Amino acid sequence: MNDTNTNTISLPDSGHPLHERLARAVETAIAAGRFRPGEQLPTHRQLAQQFSVSIGSVTRAIDTLSARGVVRGEIGRGTFVLDQAGARPDAGGIIDLTINAPPPIISAQRMAAATDLANRHALALPHGGYGDPSGTPRQRGTVARWLSAERTPLDADEILLCNGAQQGLHLAFATLRETSSVILTESATFPGALAAAASLGMTMVPVVHDSEGMLPEALDVALAASGARIIYTTPVCQNPLGFETGPDRRRAIAEVVRRHGAMIVEDDIYGIYAAKGKLTYRELMPDQVIYVTSLSKSLTPLMRLGVVAPPATLLAAMRKRMRAESWGLPPYVAELGTAMLEIGMGEEAAAILRSEGLARLELTRAKLGIGAVPMPGGAPHLWLPMTPLKAEQFVRRASEAGVRITPPSATQVGDSPVAGVRLCIMAPSSRAVLERALVALAGILGSDEDVVV
Repeated sequence: MNDTNTNTISLPDSGHPLHERLARAVETAIAAGRFRPGEQLPTHRQLAQQFSVSIGSVTRAIDTLSARGVVRGEIGRGTFVLDQAGARPDAGGIIDLTINAPPPIISAQRMAAATDLANRHALALPHGGYGDPSGTPRQRGTVARWLSAERTPLDADEILLCNGAQQGLHLAFATLRETSSVILTESATFPGALAAAASLGMTMVPVVHDSEGMLPEALDVALAASGARIIYTTPVCQNPLGFETGPDRRRAIAEVVRRHGAMIVEDDIYGIYAAKGKLTYRELMPDQVIYVTSLSKSLTPLMRLGVVAPPATLLAAMRKRMRAESWGLPPYVAELGTAMLEIGMGEEAAAILRSEGLARLELTRAKLGIGAVPMPGGAPHLWLPMTPLKAEQFVRRASEAGVRITPPSATQVGDSPVAGVRLCIMAPSSRAVLERALVALAGILGSDEDVVV
């Protein structure tokens, strides 16, 4: 190993969090040859002493570097520098930008700590976990406290744990089916929500929107004209359009919904990326909102622990429906997800993902020559507006170039074709792989003057 005296490396003075500055300093040291591929980094304690930071900050910095494919942690051995030339297991193959999931950010050490805690709690569950299908009081309490700190005030008795946000949406739509078979939403929306509605024989109808969400006056007209009593929306990082609905627009929409006695199904799965505050529809009008979220986008797709917070009047009906459909979340999954939150992995992951989302967004903007974006502070996906015809052509040409993109029609609501494409910039395992995809996409954009961003 080279000289490990990292005291000579100063932390960059920027507005970024301490752990991100530390990660960049270590990454710079690696790039400068201080630590070569295959070499072991100093221990967390040594790095903490050398940089005068806490061990927690070092852990978060190393997790950030792991997510970027710069280092790899091995249980019982330490952290090792990866060979960047060989750190692309899919180099030369198809790069999939259709999966809206975060990159791997959890170290083996942290996973082992969570697993150990989950094992102890799981083995002590009465009847092997058979009981309330919505989760034990302790599990729900832990999740509720985490959500209250991160997103919106919730109590343990107000939430149900389920098999991911997808089941949460299906439960919400199914429970509201008697009030209306029409669901109002934006002109393009989450394919999973479209699938859930279709499976229940429900129809999604588009409402005119701008870069901040549905227009309150348009929603007012649509509710009156259609007889619909259900609104579905993803207010943070709307999928696929990528915008965020601010507090003033939320209040205006909530007022329209109150007047019509309608219900909002609020999909807050990307809530950790919120840049316009923590105000949710759930907080504004708890009696007219079914709040849905999950750990899959904010922690890891391995942990599809979904959360549903319905109004008190619908709680029993939704719990009964869940029991009939699946008997709830598997007990061990509930315990592992709860353990992750109990040891602080929820906060750690959110910080890493926000930082990585911003870095990848900046990389995407630079490579594709994009100006303004809906969420400049970072987002898991990015919307490229273009005509419907060019969008279809772009997807086809990207596939020929080795980059897979979701067809615009997969997100279409109503009869009007979707005018743009979604890029899931967090899907590649590392920035290096993302950059390779962006270079290919930039070539397509640059070779056809009609395909513009």
